[in-house]
Amino acid sequence: MNLQGIQEHIVSWLDDYVTKANMQGFIVGVSGGVDSALTSTLCALTNKKVILLNLPIRQKASEYERSKEQIESLEKRFPNVKGMEVDLGPTFKQLESDLPSDSVANGLAMANTRSRLRMLTLYTIGQSNHLLVAGTGNKVEDFGVGFYTKYGDGGVDISPIADLLKSQVFQLAKHVGVIESILKAKPTDGLWDDARNDEDQIGASYDELEWAMEFKGNEEHLSTREKEVLKIYRGFHSANKHKMLPIPVCEIPKNLV
Repeated sequence: MNLQGIQEHIVSWLDDYVTKANMQGFIVGVSGGVDSALTSTLCALTNKKVILLNLPIRQKASEYERSKEQIESLEKRFPNVKGMEVDLGPTFKQLESDLPSDSVANGLAMANTRSRLRMLTLYTIGQSNHLLVAGTGNKVEDFGVGFYTKYGDGGVDISPIADLLKSQVFQLAKHVGVIESILKAKPTDGLWDDARNDEDQIGASYDELEWAMEFKGNEEHLSTREKEVLKIYRGFHSANKHKMLPIPVCEIPKNLV
């Protein structure tokens, strides 16, 4: 894998896109995970204006500190980078008091609401600063298992790392100088109070999911675990297909118009 070549290609692609869009730069939500750390670094390398947001909502201390550390690291390395923190905890608390109790009791619905609050904040600050919202999804999440929130972290203008597998994200992140604490941390979406990680939620590791995405062999020869991983992958892929396809449009027959 030509890490320097991939880095230069993505940075050039970002630079070309933002120029053609007549925008000033990029805004990225930095979560304390490797995907957002890599995306924010690649955006910084364009030398365009970059705002990095730390958007805690009852965040686990380690996640919050990793995010803060990554932002400060990039501020020191790049004069075009500015970090900001917006504590969305009070906003989320107010929303909980305003929503119906059965909605608040639904853990998944409220976890996704956290992600959508962050998306709203990114777009508000991004638009007022003439910045594009850079997505942080990788290939496994975006096109394999659909492990993201629709109109949350899936609501972006561009996706610079969405053609990289998770293992490739880690390799490139190390190459561009992402801080060690993030490289060692278990991937997590940071949307749950109990600090569950991605593998806890999915039931398979990213290495296993990458294998499942690329598997085209004879299933009769697979181990019990490999068959289980394939089932997990296919279940997520099928259930989340609606995230990966264009919004269905009801087309009116011409004889009715």
